[in-house]
Amino acid sequence: MKHIVLLTLPLFLAACGPSYGMKVPGSLVKKLPFEVRIELLEAENELALAVDKVDENNNEIDRARDNIRRARSRQEAAEDEVDRATDEVSREVAKLAIEESEARVEYLRAKQRLSVGLRDVSELSRNCAFAKFEFAKLTAARKAKVEGSEKLDPKEFEEQVAECEAEVKEELADLSEEQKEEKTTREAWEAKKTALAKKTFDARASPYVENL
Repeated sequence: MKHIVLLTLPLFLAACGPSYGMKVPGSLVKKLPFEVRIELLEAENELALAVDKVDENNNEIDRARDNIRRARSRQEAAEDEVDRATDEVSREVAKLAIEESEARVEYLRAKQRLSVGLRDVSELSRNCAFAKFEFAKLTAARKAKVEGSEKLDPKEFEEQVAECEAEVKEELADLSEEQKEEKTTREAWEAKKTALAKKTFDARASPYVENL
């Protein structure tokens, strides 16, 4: 994970336009004594991890898209194999390969939908981490009695964190159907994959069976 400098990370997130973006003025943060700034490292690291999580989820969506393309290609190859089959066994294997490929595509689509939802949740979680970082900065500024910090209400910053975290819980709960669909389609695909592997005796040697 890349280290993100304490004073520049909020600028990066401000460019992203986060909700729950109530901020502590940078002029107050600059006045913090070094020993007080050290106390902000935990909140800063949490924010950096949240930013990385968004990137990871975006990468997962890209991988799912590539896997769907590959699965469709394998499905087309299996369909062509049915026409080229010279005996009943080969034809049956090709048909099982088609069923496995169709189940794979359905699973990957369900997984992609879930990944998109999780990406959205991770973006909101990043905003929550941003809000917690700002609350930590205000707490530190008031602890150090930095001039101007008394004008900011800690309760408002604390409520910002609480509201954001509550929204994260709601969004995660809303993904229950996507999670069930991902589980159901994955199990259906694994069953088709197992049936195909048994028919070809060795999944590792089969040109049709591929693990994700």
